Amino acid sequence: MPPDRIDLTQVARVLVIKLRHHGDVLLSSPVFAALKAQAPHLEIDALVYADTAPLLAHHPAIREVHRIDRAWKRAGLGIQAREEWRLYRALRAARYDLLIHLTEHPRGAWLSRLLRPRWAVARVQADRSRWWTGSFTHLYPLPRTTPRHTVEGHLDALRRLGVFPRAEDKRVVLVPGEAAQKRIEQELAGAGLQGRAFLHVHPGSRWLFKCWPMERFAALLQGLAASGWALVVTAAPDPREAALIETLRASVDEAAYFGLAGRLSLLELAALTQRARLFVGVDSAPMHIAAAMGTPTVALFGPSGEREWGPWQVPSRVLVSTQHPCRPCALDGCGGGKRSECLEAISVEQARAAVAALLAETA
Repeated sequence: MPPDRIDLTQVARVLVIKLRHHGDVLLSSPVFAALKAQAPHLEIDALVYADTAPLLAHHPAIREVHRIDRAWKRAGLGIQAREEWRLYRALRAARYDLLIHLTEHPRGAWLSRLLRPRWAVARVQADRSRWWTGSFTHLYPLPRTTPRHTVEGHLDALRRLGVFPRAEDKRVVLVPGEAAQKRIEQELAGAGLQGRAFLHVHPGSRWLFKCWPMERFAALLQGLAASGWALVVTAAPDPREAALIETLRASVDEAAYFGLAGRLSLLELAALTQRARLFVGVDSAPMHIAAAMGTPTVALFGPSGEREWGPWQVPSRVLVSTQHPCRPCALDGCGGGKRSECLEAISVEQARAAVAALLAETA
């Protein structure tokens, strides 16, 4: 135990800050569960960006989800100031005893100084000044050599405080909610898929350099449809992803293809993939959602690291290129050119074999 471990019996209210993208926020969900499991009396709140808030909305360990809307800046200085003041007053009124900051965002340091919790923990930042260090009572390091999964990295914030999570509390938590479940039941019934096995395919990502070539996905889906599988294909409500999806729609037998691209919320996506026999996609938030719902997952990885971002605690197959020792590089395509040769090196045959093996393994 660290000599400066905290006594959770002296803590009543906790604020956990995670100001990142959808997948990052979802992978922070075990922090809330692990903390609540060890101290059920705690009232735990979250502070996230508004577009990611649905991922934590029904988390059983969270009392309230506070939101920062990135649209505030675009609305003008007056509106932004009003909303920031409203948020600050709500956070100050909660009188948090413990603040857990899970990113390098400077807002966490500012809030630690303004809210003055008794304890505050954040990650060591080598390039930050004494101001950052002095904003927190506890700092935890990043691993220097062997990469660890992002979930474990989040849980290090608790370990630094002397709170060691149990294995059963490390699962990613996502609860779709009743409204999302009903919507998906209606969609599947309308497509004749209620009670019928199907595969969920989400080929896109907000980062196009993480995407496998669509002609490869089309060939994979053609083979799966020929084998008798019904395919439900989704995509974000983004014109770029919609353009990618058109390649698939035109290439796959219409009788096997059910498209929901751009039509589902995050929670509806979770309710859908929960019913799927298997998920196929790239490193993206929908992949993490599928893993959270316990759906066997085939994921294709390019520049990003599968050790840090792979499907967490779910039967899976992760496809990577063995021909590119330069990966994972975390670059936006080779040379920053928005195309990732390591992803393009993964063959349709490899993907087919991965799907077949995982289906057999989880039969």
